[in-house]
Amino acid sequence: MTAPKIQPKVIWVAALGGFITLLAPSLVEHLQKWESGKARVLVVYPDKLANNIPTVCNGLTRHVTRTPIIVGERWSEEKCVVEEANAIERVQRDLIPCFKILPPPSVFDMATSHAWNLGAPSTCGSGAMAAWNRGEWVRGCQRISRGDDGTLVWSFTSTIDPKTGKKVYTLVQGLANRRADETVKCGRDLT
Repeated sequence: MTAPKIQPKVIWVAALGGFITLLAPSLVEHLQKWESGKARVLVVYPDKLANNIPTVCNGLTRHVTRTPIIVGERWSEEKCVVEEANAIERVQRDLIPCFKILPPPSVFDMATSHAWNLGAPSTCGSGAMAAWNRGEWVRGCQRISRGDDGTLVWSFTSTIDPKTGKKVYTLVQGLANRRADETVKCGRDLT
């Protein structure tokens, strides 16, 4: 038996004068690849990269769903599908007002992945969004993973050093790999 799938939706975005597809199958596959691998995680676990925040399914956390997520709790595939679809749609609706120009589907999908991982406010305030809003689609896609000077961005975790009280950033190769994949997939519709 195959796992239930999230169904795509199309909504009209009047402010941008075009269509945006929510819950695109390619986005759902991308999130599964980077959040849980081959299959959804059905037992809630504390995500070490995210300061032990309770996480389940394909990266569901309290930041993307209002449903309580309790470490050790078991979820069904069906519950994951429903919660993921609702959460992805919520994240995407939070992103829509940030775009001043109708984005190509691949840009919108990878902006969604970025926001799923880092929060819509971070994506909306990013250098990538600034470039996209100038119609610089390729530059925006590049800025998902690298600054204009070529340095890695959005690929670090941070902790507070108890001795100094200052933030310390640590490169996480998996995050760098995800950002690089987002950059490639972001540019898919631009050629």
